[in-house]
Amino acid sequence: MRISRRSFTVGLGLAALLGPVLGDLRREAHADAPKAAARRIVFFFSPNGTVHQFWRPQGDGATFTFAPGSILEPLAPIHDDVVVCDGIDFHGFDNHEPGMRGMLTGRPDGGIFGGQSVDQYIAAKIGQDSRFPSLEFGVLTSIWGAGTQTRMSYASAGKFADPEDNPTEAYKRMFADALAGSDAAAAARILSKRQSIIDLARADLSDLRARLGASERAKVDQHLDAIRSMEKGLTTGSSCATPAAPLALSPTSMADVPKIGRAQTDLLLLSLACGMTKVASIQWSHTVSPLLMSWLNLGESHHELSHKDDSNAQGVQNFVTAERWFAEQFTYLVSQMKATPDPQGGGSLLDTSLVVWVKELGDSRLHDAKSVPFVLAGGAAGALKTGRYLKFGGASHTLFLSSLCQAVGIDTSSLGGDAAGLPGLLG
Repeated sequence: MRISRRSFTVGLGLAALLGPVLGDLRREAHADAPKAAARRIVFFFSPNGTVHQFWRPQGDGATFTFAPGSILEPLAPIHDDVVVCDGIDFHGFDNHEPGMRGMLTGRPDGGIFGGQSVDQYIAAKIGQDSRFPSLEFGVLTSIWGAGTQTRMSYASAGKFADPEDNPTEAYKRMFADALAGSDAAAAARILSKRQSIIDLARADLSDLRARLGASERAKVDQHLDAIRSMEKGLTTGSSCATPAAPLALSPTSMADVPKIGRAQTDLLLLSLACGMTKVASIQWSHTVSPLLMSWLNLGESHHELSHKDDSNAQGVQNFVTAERWFAEQFTYLVSQMKATPDPQGGGSLLDTSLVVWVKELGDSRLHDAKSVPFVLAGGAAGALKTGRYLKFGGASHTLFLSSLCQAVGIDTSSLGGDAAGLPGLLG
């Protein structure tokens, strides 16, 4: 039997579009209706651990507050949208570089996802029908080059998923087709080819839907929603019109970090609002960060400040000031997601997403990885109850990583002893 080149190409596109849902249907043929799951996940990294006495909220459970002057006080406007997670440990490793390598993989010697980091593991599961399976934005992450101290994401064992430090280059990648649109005919052909594959996928899914039971139809409906979102990402409708290019800034300029970070955050937000990706990250520098926050009138690097002990009260306060600035950046990201409608409906981007603030160390002065600070934000489409301060008593962070997978609807049974996730975190 002869297969035409066009049929082969379209078939590959259909396989990419239909593969995830057909695989899920095979696995869930006898399962109950799908559980609530976030449509997308965002990772936010800031370096060099914390000082717990200035980080921990007051109270617990649903009755907690952020102490005046504390590191997390800038989160007060989003208090009801977050879950502060305390008492989560890295088991079996400590210190800067191992923490950076194991933070998202599970362990510095390979991890629980076959060498991938959790963001890339999730992207491989839920991101394949997106224009970009994942997008990685960086802020001052490459002045030391690419290495285990400067990278948090792994596409596979030993292979970095490098963040893009330059907002101009990130912009060009996101809007490459539109920027090439000076050749209107070529742009139209690209859009037409993509649209034809989507139309075929929709027809096949609609036909499949008519032959399924109620629970299986729900899964197909979710995939149809994803295809509709993808369509929006291919066009330049009013909410996804190509924006003006960000300011041209040197990605290695420490003085410009506030401008670079805001441009990168806004591009990340745009990628979600336009349905370009379901998995995104913004990495603020890296472990042992030399970042000098001159705009805060701080005269020592972030790493130096992170190791000031209690005998140096001003040094500790300067570190708290630096950490509060990162908390402000997290609050900006979450607040903007809260103010932005989900392109698929059902509320705001925050209502249907999960945002994860991660660090590679616990106590910055001790170089340990006990009670590593984690903060979650977003309703995750019903999978996460927010407005809580939870204490996990030294639980392994691999359970936390498993819970992140569960929050986006991934079956974690293959993760063995980590499969159950953290008790009480989700739901």
